[in-house]
Amino acid sequence: MDKTKEHLDNLSEIRSIMEQSSRFLSLSGLSGVFAGIFALIGAGTAYWYFGYNLHYKRYYTHVLDNSGSLRLEFLLFLFGVAAAVFFLAIGTGYLLTVRKAKKSGEKIWTPTAKRMLINLAIPLATGGVFCIALLYNGDVYHVAPATLIFYGLALLNASKYTLPDIRYLGISEIILGLLNAFFVGYGLLFWTIGFGLLHIIYGITMYNKYDK
Repeated sequence: MDKTKEHLDNLSEIRSIMEQSSRFLSLSGLSGVFAGIFALIGAGTAYWYFGYNLHYKRYYTHVLDNSGSLRLEFLLFLFGVAAAVFFLAIGTGYLLTVRKAKKSGEKIWTPTAKRMLINLAIPLATGGVFCIALLYNGDVYHVAPATLIFYGLALLNASKYTLPDIRYLGISEIILGLLNAFFVGYGLLFWTIGFGLLHIIYGITMYNKYDK
């Protein structure tokens, strides 16, 4: 029995070492919480800009002028809010991940981490270009669902090299984006759920599961 237990312990240790070498495990659950909070603040700012009206007809009066052309001030405002949320989330996530890596004695810039970032960046960059193409052709209605879908695909693609739970967050974002494609007038509401609430739920779950 002692021999069997020793072999099982050895196998468990080998499996743990292999998992650490093939997956980036230093992601902090708190980074998801902060990303969600920043997204909610950004969404609140957008709600204020739109006059707190979620009805799609009023929603798009801010996006398009009477001739059906995109309003430049709307694009600049939305880009500014999105950029602020993005950089705050990335910066906070980086600092929290570095802190977690130092606490556990792990390196942050490993080959696995680089592979994770590459697999995350490819769908994100593709989605960004696709959304620009939508705006270029005057299709503002599908920008919101496209961002959710491509973000979900990016998380799904990167989940092979980090915490497997990110896979479920990615799937949730994809489903939310597909639903939004059928209710295009409520993109801001779906953004709030996808980038705000889902991130907070995911972050709290990951913190309780891995960070405590």
